[in-house]
Amino acid sequence: MKGKRENIESNPELYSIAVATFWSEINIPTELPDILKQFTKAAIRTQPHDVLQWSAAYFSSLASGETLPVKERLEMPVATQKTDTGLTPGLLKILHKQLSPKGTVEKAELEQRWKELCLPKEQLNSIIELGNFGTSIVWIEFFALGCSALNGTITTSLKCACEILTADPEGGAARIPFETFTFLFTYLNKFDGEMPQDQIDSYLNSLEEEAKQQFGMVQPSNFTGLNRPKLPN
Repeated sequence: MKGKRENIESNPELYSIAVATFWSEINIPTELPDILKQFTKAAIRTQPHDVLQWSAAYFSSLASGETLPVKERLEMPVATQKTDTGLTPGLLKILHKQLSPKGTVEKAELEQRWKELCLPKEQLNSIIELGNFGTSIVWIEFFALGCSALNGTITTSLKCACEILTADPEGGAARIPFETFTFLFTYLNKFDGEMPQDQIDSYLNSLEEEAKQQFGMVQPSNFTGLNRPKLPN
């Protein structure tokens, strides 16, 4: 066998025929090239800190038909991050797509999804502690605090929430329902704001009038304009 192999390798023509014959007998699944192509594009867009851990989550989600842990586009780390391994708007949006349909999620599942995105456990624990969450977590409340973790003020947190939740195309008005805005604003004010309840009610009543003219929707320009009522810092 060894002598035969050496004879083939010493003869370029026979060697080429042998290699061609070998590869012609290998069955490559027709869907494999596209799967690998999509996986590579997803990895480049998402830029996971731990490629192997993220890859396991990617193919597990792909096999089970779940939402993939993939960013919609490549993004730079937000300015408030000390490292490039923490939460970003793109990663929070992935979590929202995965968990928001359930309304209330188990802490264990949130921890698993967080881990699959290679996010630091310390940051998750910090948000959970701030929200005083138990084993069952109301997703929209966690989402609100996630936006707050990415930004320094209620205004910027709400703008971030609009940009993640909106059905508008990127660069559009970033509209969300007035009811959703009201909940996020009221909830975040408990942690970050100093606006008393009577001022909250007055502000929301004023904003609701604008929302009625926008088919019940609110957009960042409604609360970030120069002449808008000032939200808490």
